[in-house]
Amino acid sequence: MTPLDYDYLRKFLKERSGLDLSSDKQYLVESRLLPVARRLGLASISELVQRMKVGSEGMVASVVEAMTTNETFFFRDKLPFDHLRDTILPTLLQSRAHRRTLRIWSAACSTGQEPYSIAMGLREYGAALNGWRIEIVATDLSQGVLEKSKAGIFSQFEVQRGLPIQLLVKYFRQIGDMWQLNPDIRAMVQHKQLNLLHDFTHLGIFDVVFCRNVMIYFDQATKVSMFRRIAKVMERDGFLALGAAETVVGLTDAFRPCPDRRGLYAPNPVHVAPSLVPASAPFLQMGVASPHR
Repeated sequence: MTPLDYDYLRKFLKERSGLDLSSDKQYLVESRLLPVARRLGLASISELVQRMKVGSEGMVASVVEAMTTNETFFFRDKLPFDHLRDTILPTLLQSRAHRRTLRIWSAACSTGQEPYSIAMGLREYGAALNGWRIEIVATDLSQGVLEKSKAGIFSQFEVQRGLPIQLLVKYFRQIGDMWQLNPDIRAMVQHKQLNLLHDFTHLGIFDVVFCRNVMIYFDQATKVSMFRRIAKVMERDGFLALGAAETVVGLTDAFRPCPDRRGLYAPNPVHVAPSLVPASAPFLQMGVASPHR
């Protein structure tokens, strides 16, 4: 791969996915894209770049997916899910008691471990959520990882990463050497393909947004824009959960840290959208599938 090829790929990936590659990441691009080139019958990454310039959406999607990091595991970092149980749910159950609905967005959900961890956390919360209508929306740039997430099938290695054994026994069934989530947990999650660089106001308004380990790949200008756009799809008293290496401090006034809750943020009311959930939004009532599904 020539320096010109790498420069083209850096610009292309930043425009298409927000991925901000430094000048010393050529080795990473080569390791991920060479298998793509070979799978397409091309001799080199340089040849792949030339074909990309001609224009092939299928090839473009393959390149973006290969470069998008999909590292994830159940209850990753644990702390955000403790916040969900100990802070977010108690607060919102009180403030939403009049409507008894919750909307949660798992942005960049990858192969599904995060939204399904949220779903299991809600089930484990117990009777306090009985009769509540819950919607979990899981989005990702990659259609491939979304299909895996929808299937809810995970390897022994995947279920051993972060998933407590009691939840494995309770919410999964074994299929050969794989494990599949029970249908009722899978039904709690809606999947939608979405590029976070594009408009996402059509998703509606959310009470909680999990957008973890995504901002670390964006440059500062993209992060600032992303925080402001996320705030516009959140309720004024909602919650934003970020990854352990991410923060809003020094970047934006769209959110403020929640005291003594590392990684948890509240939207600045000045930046949020009017409090409105589309009447047509599909929900799942805890324990009962919505007729809209």
